[in-house]
Amino acid sequence: MTHALDGLKIADFSWVGAGPRSTKDLADNGALVIKIESRKRLDLGRMSPPFAKGDRKNPDASAFFAQTNTSKKSITINLADPQGVEIAKKLVAWADVVVENFGPGFMERIGLGYEQLQQIRPGIILASVSVAGKTGPLGQFRGYGNSAAAYSGSAEMTGWPDSPPHMTPFAYGDVVAPMFLTIAILSALEHKAKTGLGCHVDVSQIEAMAMCAGDLFAEMPAEKPANSDPLMAPHGVYRCEGDDAWIAIACETDAMWQALCSELGEATLAEQYPTATDRRTHRDLIDTHLSRLVAGWDKQALEQTLAKAGVAAAAVIDGKELSQHPDLRAAGHFLQIEHPVLGLCAMPAPPYQFSDTPFRVTAAPCLGADNREVFEEMLGMSAQEVADLTAQGALS
Repeated sequence: MTHALDGLKIADFSWVGAGPRSTKDLADNGALVIKIESRKRLDLGRMSPPFAKGDRKNPDASAFFAQTNTSKKSITINLADPQGVEIAKKLVAWADVVVENFGPGFMERIGLGYEQLQQIRPGIILASVSVAGKTGPLGQFRGYGNSAAAYSGSAEMTGWPDSPPHMTPFAYGDVVAPMFLTIAILSALEHKAKTGLGCHVDVSQIEAMAMCAGDLFAEMPAEKPANSDPLMAPHGVYRCEGDDAWIAIACETDAMWQALCSELGEATLAEQYPTATDRRTHRDLIDTHLSRLVAGWDKQALEQTLAKAGVAAAAVIDGKELSQHPDLRAAGHFLQIEHPVLGLCAMPAPPYQFSDTPFRVTAAPCLGADNREVFEEMLGMSAQEVADLTAQGALS
């Protein structure tokens, strides 16, 4: 079966989230992605919870790593060892693209900066992603995904009115930036196909997040909007019947508002506040009425009732409900993948479909699982050479 990126070769030095999420996209679509890791300094992703059977000491037990590194191969190279760096250069000579998200200057110090890569393989593409980019006044900035949330203004605008800056429960910059990194790599490949020239792709998490939310800064209200919307009203989440059961409702038009009130048996409410301006002016009162009216509803039943009436509404669900959602399962979103340590896992599939070149998702690799195949079969090293370098710590 043909995949969109068959034949593309990636040497993936990235770790944790921002780089691996991008190379996962490429691998799921057919690219051969070799992930370079080390037992001397584990990928933080392998140490990130949750763990299968709570086994924190097993580098192959992290569900975070398993989800972020599907469809790749793993080899171990100690980049602190000069012999290891020389092996890494052999992999560079094989690759079309090198991906990294190390701190400022690391790749140059070990002889794998962009100019050095061009000497090894002219025309190769180097793709870097970091909190603030590798060039310019912020080129030496050090941080993590939540640093980007703080620097980009995202944390400041998030939360309830009069509350301190709020962070999302995951590093949002590590999620947004990889999307831009993937697009940039594919653009660089197009450029190379036309000119034969490589380039250095440099993605900044801060700038990626600013690009997503920049319009909000143009007219940010003095008070944090929390769940409110500048145009739609009502727009929020409301508690339903049951333990911690909620539904999100948004009315864009007067017709939606009238339908909502009708389904909730309170048509007179629509007559009292017929326009969006009326509803925004009396937002708190509207929310109080809705909280009262939905309190006796099952959230799923209300979602279905409002959907049939043309009202935008969705039950608020948790991770377990999401993974078991019958519609997502029927759509084939969750793939059943057997992992050597985690067992049979429900992994999210790429959120798109190609008509002729479908993605293919395989289990994330165990640490160093592909050493023999890559070092001996791909790079032409002898088994004795690999054994000696492994014993010396260069391939560990």
